Amino acid sequence: MTDLEISLDKEYAVIIKISAPIKEHWAKVKGLDYEQLLSSSSYKEKYRKEMLPWSEKMRNDDYGIFCRAAVDMFNAREKPIWIVSDIRRKTDIRWFKENFGAAIKTIKIIAGDDIRKSRGWVFEEGIDDQETECDLDDVEEWDLIITNHSTDEVDKAIEDMKQEIQECLTRNELKHAHH
Repeated sequence: MTDLEISLDKEYAVIIKISAPIKEHWAKVKGLDYEQLLSSSSYKEKYRKEMLPWSEKMRNDDYGIFCRAAVDMFNAREKPIWIVSDIRRKTDIRWFKENFGAAIKTIKIIAGDDIRKSRGWVFEEGIDDQETECDLDDVEEWDLIITNHSTDEVDKAIEDMKQEIQECLTRNELKHAHH
C-alpha cells in the first residue's frame, strides 16, 4: 500500500490502519515506541503475542471498536476516499459495509508463501495461523483481487485503483455541482 499511499492526493484520500489504535494504546500503556509498533519490524513482533489477546477481547465486546477508532484517529471523515490497509477480519468488512454501504469496495491482495518468504516473511506458529491472519481466507466475494508477485502486477493494480479513485472523485464533484 505504500506505493499507492505515495501517489494519492492527500487532499482527497487517507490511508486508515485499523491496527493503529491498538498499537497506540499498547505504546501508551507499556511505554513502547508507537512508530516501531506500526512497522513490520522485529520490535513489533516482540509485543504482538501480547497485543492479540487484549485486542481480541475488545473486539468480542464490540467488533467495530477499532474500525471506529481508526476512522477517528486518521480524521477520515474529512476525506472522500478512504483506503483501509489492514483489514483482517470479516467483522471489519461487516462494520464498514453496515456503516457505509455501497460506497465500500473490497480489494484482496494475495502473494504466495514462496514470494512472501523471499521478501523476508517467516511463518510463526501462534501468530500466522490465528484468526487475525486467516479469517478472510475463505471469503470469496471481492470487488478486486490483486496478485502481488511482481512489481509490474502491483504497478498496474495501483494505476487501476488510482483511475477508479479519480472516477469516484469526478462523479462526486459532478453530483455536488448539480445541487
